[in-house]
Amino acid sequence: MCGICCVVNLSASRCILQENVCERLRNRGPNCSKNITVQLCDPVYSCMFSAHVLHMRGSLTPQPLQDADGNILLWNGEVFGGLTVGSKENDTEVILRHLSACKSSSDTLFVLSQVKGPWSFTYYQKDEHCIWFGRDFFGRRSLLWSADSKQSSFVLSSVSASLPDPHALHWQEVPAVGVYRLDLRSSSQHQNWTLELYPWACPDAETQNDFDFEGLPSSVSLAMNNSRLFITSPVPLMNMSVNAPNLELNQSSQNLPFALKEFLKIAEKREMVSSLISVLSEAVRRRVQCLPLQDSTAEDPDSAAQIAILFSGGIDSMILAVLADHHIPADRPIDLLNVAFQLQELKTNPVSRKKGQKQKKEGTGADAVPSDQQRSDCFDVPDRITGRAGLQELKNLSPARKWNFVEINITREELKEMREKRICQLVQPLDTVLDDSIGCAVWFAARGEGIVSDGAGPRQHTSTAKVVLTGIGADEQLAGYSRHRVRFKVSGLEGLVRELAMELGRISSRNLGRDDRVIGDHGKEARFPYLDEDVVSFLNSLPIWEKADLSLPRGVGEKLLLRLVAMELGLGASSLLPKRAMQFGSRIAKLENTREKASDKCKRLLTS
Repeated sequence: MCGICCVVNLSASRCILQENVCERLRNRGPNCSKNITVQLCDPVYSCMFSAHVLHMRGSLTPQPLQDADGNILLWNGEVFGGLTVGSKENDTEVILRHLSACKSSSDTLFVLSQVKGPWSFTYYQKDEHCIWFGRDFFGRRSLLWSADSKQSSFVLSSVSASLPDPHALHWQEVPAVGVYRLDLRSSSQHQNWTLELYPWACPDAETQNDFDFEGLPSSVSLAMNNSRLFITSPVPLMNMSVNAPNLELNQSSQNLPFALKEFLKIAEKREMVSSLISVLSEAVRRRVQCLPLQDSTAEDPDSAAQIAILFSGGIDSMILAVLADHHIPADRPIDLLNVAFQLQELKTNPVSRKKGQKQKKEGTGADAVPSDQQRSDCFDVPDRITGRAGLQELKNLSPARKWNFVEINITREELKEMREKRICQLVQPLDTVLDDSIGCAVWFAARGEGIVSDGAGPRQHTSTAKVVLTGIGADEQLAGYSRHRVRFKVSGLEGLVRELAMELGRISSRNLGRDDRVIGDHGKEARFPYLDEDVVSFLNSLPIWEKADLSLPRGVGEKLLLRLVAMELGLGASSLLPKRAMQFGSRIAKLENTREKASDKCKRLLTS
C-alpha cells in the first residue's frame, strides 16, 4: 500500500505539494519516499509525482516507478489475481511492465480490467502527454481530486490537505465509476482541464450509463470518451429475480440453531453453502498469505501477529477469524481488535419507572461514587461483550492458536484530542455524523493499542500487524441492515433487491475511501475479503431469497446464507447474533448528541 499524489500545473512553474499532505502520505507509506518532477515547454505543463511506500510484497520498490520511455506509475494497490505476480515479485513493477507495453487506450483498459484486488493509480504516458487515473470497481482505495479556481493546478492524492478555508482547494473523492484520462496537450492549449471518462460496464448490460458529476470546478471539463470505450466490470450484474419458491424455515420453531441445521440438510442449500465457503476461504487466503516482511525491530518478530481483524464477535468478523485460522500457520498469533468508548453513565437498576419518577443509581444515593467494579465495567459496551463470547468460540475451535483479544478502550478526552489532531482531516471530504462515528471507531481500532488478558494477566499490547481484515461488504450484499427489513416490509422482494443493488453501487462513496484513509494513517493496509471479486460474483449470481429471508426473525433471516456458513464452520451463538452497527456496538454514538441523525453534517469534523 502507498500514499500517492500527483500535482499538475499548466505552466513551467514548479509544482508545490502542501506539507500537511506530505505528512499524511508519509503516515501511509513509512518505508520509502520519492518524488519525480516533469517539466515540458511544448506543450507547456509541469508535473510532480510523489509516493510513499508501505512495503508489502517482493523487494522494496521505490515509487514513483519510471520505465525506459519516461512513463511514470503511482500504484496504491494489491494484485490478488488476474495478472500473474511471482512470489518474489513486486506488483508495481508487474503493472508498469504491462502498461508500458500498451499501444492504445483499449490496451490500457484491458490491463486494468484484469486486475483482481484493490487499487488506485496514476499513470503518466509521456508520448501521449496524458495522465490516466482512477480507483477499482468498488473503490477500495482512496483517491481524491481537486483543482483551484485559477486553473493553474490539478491535484490527485490519497489524502487531502487541511480542513477547508476560504483559500483552500476543494477536495472530492474521485468517483469509482471508471478510469479517467487527463489530456495534458489539450488542457495546455485551452487552459482548461480536459478529462475523459472510461466507465466500468458489464458486457451483457443492455445500456451503458451516462454520468453527470456535480460540484466540479468550472476549470474542469469532464466528458465520456469520444471512442465510447469502457472498462469491463470484474463482476456480473446482480441477479434481480423476485419469483421466490415457497421454501420457508419453520418460523414457529423455538430452537433456531436446530432449525438452521435443518436447512443444511437440503442438498441444494448445502451445496450453496459449500460454494460460498470455498470462494470466501480463497479470498481470505489471498489476503493473509500475501504478507509483508516482518519488522526486524520488533522485540520478538517470530511471535508478533502479521494479521489483525476488526473484531466485534459478530458473524462477519467471526467467519473471517475462522477462515484466517485455516490459512495462517498455527504458531502465529492473530490480533482481534475490539474497540470500546467509555460509558458515561453509571449502571442503573433495570426497573421501569413511571413518568417523573427518578431512577435509582447503584450505590447509596444519587451522588454515589462508582465502585471499582463499575469503573472496570465502563468499557463493557455491546461489542466488548459479544467480542469476548466470540473469543471463547474461537478458542474452542482452535485451542492451539494464540488469539490476542485486544481491548481498545477510548475515553471521551482521547477521542476529542485525536479527532481534532488527525481523524477529522482523514475523514474529509466526507462530513456526516455517521462518517465521524465510524471514522473515529475504525481509526482507534486499527491503531491497535490496548490490553490483552491471558494466563499472565492483563498486559499492554500494540498490534504489529500491517494487514487489517474488515467485514465491510457482507451487510450490503446479504441484507444485513435494519433498513433492508424496512424496504422489504414496504416493497417486498422487488424493493429489497433494488436496495441491495444500490447499496453495492454506492459502497465506494459511503465507506471504502474513508476507511482506507483512516486505517492507512497507521501504516497499515485494509483488506476486504467480502468484496473480493470472486465472492461478489458468486453472491451476485444468486437470487435474493437464497441470500436472505427477511420474513424470518431478526438474527436469522438477514444474512441467512452467511449464518448457514457460520454453522457449517462450527460456530455457535455468534451465528445467530443480530446485526449491530459499529457506532452503536462500540458506543461512540452515545458520547455525542443523541438527537443527531446519521446523515446530518457533523460540526465536530470542522474543528481543527
